[in-house]
Amino acid sequence: MSLIINSVTKSYDKQQALTDVSFTLNKGEIVGFLGPNGAGKSTLMKIITCYLQQDSGKVQVCNLDIQEQDLQVKAKIGYLPEHNPLYTDMYVKEYLSFVGGIYKVENLNNRIAEIIIQIGLMPEQSKKIGELSKGYRQRVGLAAALLHNPEVLILDEPTTGLDPNQLVEIRNLIKEVGKDKTVLLSTHIMQEVDKMCNRVIIISKGKIVDDQLISNFQNNKIDLEEHFRKLTA
Repeated sequence: MSLIINSVTKSYDKQQALTDVSFTLNKGEIVGFLGPNGAGKSTLMKIITCYLQQDSGKVQVCNLDIQEQDLQVKAKIGYLPEHNPLYTDMYVKEYLSFVGGIYKVENLNNRIAEIIIQIGLMPEQSKKIGELSKGYRQRVGLAAALLHNPEVLILDEPTTGLDPNQLVEIRNLIKEVGKDKTVLLSTHIMQEVDKMCNRVIIISKGKIVDDQLISNFQNNKIDLEEHFRKLTA
């Protein structure tokens, strides 16, 4: 198992954000993580990536405990937060070089050139990040998440701000890289889950309310969006 979430609970003061959340993800799975605003999606993603600590329960990434082996865990994870944090005064290549240095990526210049082509940053590669459109900034964040070739990808609203053409390109990219990685992505766009993911996990009020294969919806002609509304109403 690439990712094991076991009975994770988290609260902020008196507000319960997560309650006894459990699931496992395997290599090669692209899993859509759905829930209304405030359901606990971002909280769990921050716990998995070692930005927050759970109150109880256990999380393992590639057989590493996130609390006892956090530095090793971070090396295994690529993370694109919902609010993509970038240094807007840095040039694209400069920023990727900075990120690659943190991860001690070997043959860094070659890897940066490779990822720029893969993510489709060629037209904007010589610009400052602050000069880029929202869509291209999102691509820079995705490039940074993939730069060190992580085993697990955590993507929080990865298609935010992309135009229809960019949506297709990034969707195809995530599907391609997901063949040999474990991908957990949150989105509010049901069509993206249907197009990209092979499994969906739905969370509501901090609890998992559904976990099943996308093919089950397709084979049984169940509308995912309607199913989601019923479970999270």
